[in-house]
Amino acid sequence: MTTDWSAERMQDLSGATIVVTGANTGLGLEAAREFARKGAHVVMACRSERRGDAARDEIRAELPSASLSVHECDLADLESVREFAAEFSRTYPSLHVLCNNAGVMAVPRSETAEGFETQFGVNHLGHFALTGLLFDDLVETSGETRVVTQSSGVHERGEIDFADLQGEERYDEWSAYAQSKLANLLFAYELDRRTRAAGLDVKSVACHPGWAATDLQRRGPEMTGSTLRLWAIRVANALFAQSAERGALPMLYAATAPDIDGGDYVGPGGLMQSRGSPEKQRSNDRSYDPERAVRLWERSEELIGVRFGLDPAY
Repeated sequence: MTTDWSAERMQDLSGATIVVTGANTGLGLEAAREFARKGAHVVMACRSERRGDAARDEIRAELPSASLSVHECDLADLESVREFAAEFSRTYPSLHVLCNNAGVMAVPRSETAEGFETQFGVNHLGHFALTGLLFDDLVETSGETRVVTQSSGVHERGEIDFADLQGEERYDEWSAYAQSKLANLLFAYELDRRTRAAGLDVKSVACHPGWAATDLQRRGPEMTGSTLRLWAIRVANALFAQSAERGALPMLYAATAPDIDGGDYVGPGGLMQSRGSPEKQRSNDRSYDPERAVRLWERSEELIGVRFGLDPAY
């Protein structure tokens, strides 16, 4: 059932430390703003420190007492991810929520610093690595902690092509995006299964924003130089999309609501799950396949060399 939940209903977050990737724009910026409004210290993990500083200043212009820090974290460069995680562990004594929010959508084929296809590399592998590197911080924090991984309704058309994960043999920008978003869910649910089996007080949750107007949609058309596609996206966003503020609500709910359980999936409950207040939903059947999830987990560990030390749940 759809709720009437809004960010104003979040509990006081004083004393909490929350990491948000991609916090300089769109959903990440709005989530950072609302977490800070409720008293959390928000670590803004941004690819560009300069843009992160500008976003921090924007929030502080509205909320002068906001507790915010900006750190560079380029998910397309695993060395940057490692440096961010090491700096976080040195600087902060606890980690209550990790929001795996940043991403790229439907861009022409390119590669990360390690040679991974960019959408799979950033959206899945970068966040897999970040979560693994910060996992001890989550476990060692007193009380319940959460990992919130942002997916998309586009996961419905996703398949994990284990024979061509990097799109080297054939590449379609939307299929690659859908694969990465299905990978986000397989990871989130497998992490939940493994933390439960290990008896850890870490909840792994997934969410999606519905259709929200952000900079994410325009990057693909801009990179291909498609003026027509860029114009069409701008018109569609103006007519049909909800705001970034509304699109951030499922992530905020997943990160803070007391009725959230590990393995939950949160999205907007309005028209075709594209807009509206957040509610618990169900993703597609493929996303809950434990065999596919274990295979992806093991392949991800092999590719990036980051291991959680968690055994499969079966």
